[in-house]
Amino acid sequence: MSNLELYITNDGSHTLINTDLRESYHSIYGAVQESQHVYIDNGLAAIHKNEITILEIGFGTGLNAYLSLAFARESKVKLNYFAIEKFPLPMDIVQKLNYPQILNLAPSDFLALHKNIWQQQIILDEFFNITKYPIGVEDFETNKKFDLVYFDAFAPNIQPDIWLESIFYKIAALLNPGGTLITYCAKGIVKRTLKKCGFQIESLPGPIGKREITRAVKL
Repeated sequence: MSNLELYITNDGSHTLINTDLRESYHSIYGAVQESQHVYIDNGLAAIHKNEITILEIGFGTGLNAYLSLAFARESKVKLNYFAIEKFPLPMDIVQKLNYPQILNLAPSDFLALHKNIWQQQIILDEFFNITKYPIGVEDFETNKKFDLVYFDAFAPNIQPDIWLESIFYKIAALLNPGGTLITYCAKGIVKRTLKKCGFQIESLPGPIGKREITRAVKL
């Protein structure tokens, strides 16, 4: 992927910039601090169950999954992790990302998350397994139900087809009653669409450099 450039964000952690879209995978104020704040602290940590099934829309660099793995081990919560990524990163780029060094976590676990194994469960340990799909959310079909959705697609102005009403209705159908969707995006049109699709909306304080994020709970 010659259109991807490595970039060091303000907390020292890497992100990638898609030069064709002129869009970064994470906040330039800090990739790790953004993912930790949005998806772990205000998403995963708010689900009080011993076993949690997660769907990530936009696997990207694998940072959210890596932080979730660390949370699972520390909290002794079993995570069944499913991830959708239409454009998986090549391993030569993955190997350059500095998350293992920044987080002081095992590099082998990070590489395991990126194994080129699709639609098959990869078991890392008793607390974490992952199944990945190299498709778009519009093509994702499953009988499984989820407790939590990490909605981490590119912004609505970059990928408007991912933020459609039809997509959020689909996600609502995939969630258990009381299930949660968490996203960095706080645009009014997104919150109104989520509300129309049967979610109760919470506007929460954002990470450094962002005023708000959105948590949506299925009614």
